[in-house]
Amino acid sequence: MARAYKSESLAAVHESMADLHKIGMLDTKTMREFDQTCLTKVLELSPTAIRRIRTKAAVSQAVFAAHLNVTVGIVSKWERGEKQPRGPAAKLLTLAAKHGLETIA
Repeated sequence: MARAYKSESLAAVHESMADLHKIGMLDTKTMREFDQTCLTKVLELSPTAIRRIRTKAAVSQAVFAAHLNVTVGIVSKWERGEKQPRGPAAKLLTLAAKHGLETIA
C-alpha cells in the first residue's frame, strides 16, 4: 500500500528527501524523523464518526467491512462504541474519513 501523506506537497518533499538519503546526503535518523512528520496521523474516531464515514459512502456494514478487511461484527461494535479500531483498520478509517472510502477501495 502506498504511503498517505498530509498533502501532495509533503509527498513531493518526502520523495526529494528520500532521494537525498539514498545518495548519502541525509542520515537515517533524520530520514526516520522526517517520515514521521510527513505521514498521516491516525485519528481517534467516535462511533458516530465511523458510522458517518460509512453512510457518506452509501455502503452497508458488510461492504464497509470488506473495504477494511474486518468482519461485519467488528464494524457493528465500532459503530455501537463497544470496540475501538486499532492498527491498520484505524489507519484505513482515518484515510477514509479524510479522503473518502473510495481512496481505500
